[in-house]
Amino acid sequence: MVIARRRPVLFLTPSSWLLAMLSVSVFTYLECALCGKTHPWQELQNVCKECGRPLLARYLIAPEQAANFKQSLPEGSRSVWRYREMLPVPADQETLTLGEGGTPLLPAPHLAAHCGSQRLWIKDESQNPTGSFKARGMAIAVTMAKYLGAEKLAAPSAGNAAAALAAYAARAGLPAYLFVPKDTPRANIIECQTMGAHVTLVDGLITDCGREIALRKEREGWFDLSTLKEPYRVEGKKTLGYEIAEQLGWKLPDVIIYPTGGGTGLIGMWKAFAEMADAGWINRDLPRMVAVQATGCQPIVSAFKTNRRFAEEHFNAATKAAGLRVPKAIGDFLILDAIHESRGAAVAVSDDEMLAASREIGCLEGIFVAPEGGACYAALKNLRASGHIQPTESVVLFNTGSGLKYLECFEN
Repeated sequence: MVIARRRPVLFLTPSSWLLAMLSVSVFTYLECALCGKTHPWQELQNVCKECGRPLLARYLIAPEQAANFKQSLPEGSRSVWRYREMLPVPADQETLTLGEGGTPLLPAPHLAAHCGSQRLWIKDESQNPTGSFKARGMAIAVTMAKYLGAEKLAAPSAGNAAAALAAYAARAGLPAYLFVPKDTPRANIIECQTMGAHVTLVDGLITDCGREIALRKEREGWFDLSTLKEPYRVEGKKTLGYEIAEQLGWKLPDVIIYPTGGGTGLIGMWKAFAEMADAGWINRDLPRMVAVQATGCQPIVSAFKTNRRFAEEHFNAATKAAGLRVPKAIGDFLILDAIHESRGAAVAVSDDEMLAASREIGCLEGIFVAPEGGACYAALKNLRASGHIQPTESVVLFNTGSGLKYLECFEN
């Protein structure tokens, strides 16, 4: 376990963008997260044409209108589209939805007492369509891909992202081409096939699946929806940050503990906090962000330990938590920036620890979490033992998917 050094907090959205506009926000352009090169959003985009790094959506936000929008959030609307004014889809365009978002932030008093924490919640993303947080990102990404003219969609996945893309592609009436490792949880493979996706099993890791798509996408006419290789999955994931803020009365927790593979959710939340702070919805007292990885695949933790901004690939990656088996993330520097800027931490836990923690959550709180969710609780226990998290600090753990997707992990 490694503790971050203290740094001043930096924000992804410059305050100079806060201009008085006629609407709450105006989606203006895409910006490379590394070199700053701008790209037009009105056409299909993948990564920066200059340096090949992720593109992020940038908005002009009117403070007065933003304040009014916050006060008039629609009653009864509990989905990612509740925050549509802060999302990229044009107001006159149809959205794709299966009811994604609006997941509960569940108090966990029994778990808190067990680990010596007084204020603990679990953000339960297993209640999304297709059983995971991936539905948030795919709802926005597929909506935008269809609007901008994509005809065939493709993505590599460890399982849950494939299931989400299969669902939203079917909803959009578009074919989906999915490449997943051969040992992907069986539930995900069956789910994708049942929704009509073209599923290819690859003898390797998610990085191998991504290379296969890169080799074929131009010839096949696929639009690549890989993690952070298009700009809009992260926009769906940022709604996690908006929801947590609203669910806690617009006061963020002291610590957020997040299972980190590709890291889109952590990056998205950090982006959301910057947007909300600039719009005046929250103050700038932001949470410490904790990235949790598996000991068998910990590129972010290794980079954090050695104070590098970019992570080396973790070779021979192995973990039962499919969502954490990402040996190289294109958004590595964004994850590490968020950890450092928030004075957070990067923690690795073993498979045995995360599965034991998953069972503990089930027994104490009645939630059947994925191994990735168990990893967050295992990390919390380690951070409490080390004193990095104090008993009085408020903590949000993430369960990113349903344990039902991972029955093979829990059979023995």
